[in-house]
Amino acid sequence: MKFVIKKNRRIHHPSFKSRTKAILLHSKFLVPLALPFLHHAITTTITTPAQALNLALISGSTRTAGPPTVLGPRVSLFILHSLQSRGHTVTHIDPKDHDFQLLQKPYFAYPPGRTPENLQRIHDILNNADGYVCITPEYNHSPSPALINILNHFGSSIFSFKPSAIVTYSAGQWGGTRAAVGLRTTLSELGCLPVSAMIHIPKAQDVFDKDGNIIVLEAEEDGGADGKSVKLAANAENRWREYCGRCFSQLEWWADAAKKHKELVDPFDDSPAFLKSPRQRNAP
Repeated sequence: MKFVIKKNRRIHHPSFKSRTKAILLHSKFLVPLALPFLHHAITTTITTPAQALNLALISGSTRTAGPPTVLGPRVSLFILHSLQSRGHTVTHIDPKDHDFQLLQKPYFAYPPGRTPENLQRIHDILNNADGYVCITPEYNHSPSPALINILNHFGSSIFSFKPSAIVTYSAGQWGGTRAAVGLRTTLSELGCLPVSAMIHIPKAQDVFDKDGNIIVLEAEEDGGADGKSVKLAANAENRWREYCGRCFSQLEWWADAAKKHKELVDPFDDSPAFLKSPRQRNAP
């Protein structure tokens, strides 16, 4: 490695020249010695895994039968297993399992000690989570009503100052991208800002089986009568892991940073939750 320093001819002070020679002389011997240590530090920083997090996975499909094929459980299982494989504790909130009714009375409207048991249980999961992953199909270019219904049961004080990630899917070619755009505004208002990288899964029925495993299309030795190209299992797995990993790594970075900073500063000191009236939001 060579270092080139361009001399500035407008400077003629003798002390400057002598200092420049000293710097070059020291660089000649010190830089080669420092490079192995710098390489080790950089490599260690890049390869160090993220801290194990407590994540809430919220899915938004309530369909139980088709046609078309019910895809929500497939996608949820794949995301669940992917996050668990990265060392995180993941709690899945499925609207079908928790018997969520249409919003009649939100959590914050109940007096202390009078909250229904099911609603209190979901509150505790969300409140204790370090971050959120929301999975939604696309209904009329919008997020799932079931997912929005869950989120609307709780106030922003539960979600605030934590990150979120968005996963969308569809049976068609767009992968639910338009639903993701609408969901970003909801999550932002709740205070759990979504990371920029999102996961969109088009034609999910051809990507995952019922157990959330990646489907590998196998052609016969002659190339396959249906003309489909051969997809090796390892290659398909790696492509999806890398694609999802970009989103997950951003979620991990922000969640880890927020968790550590909360140990130093309580974010609600300067931005307290609104607990009395919606008028607390009003300008003076």
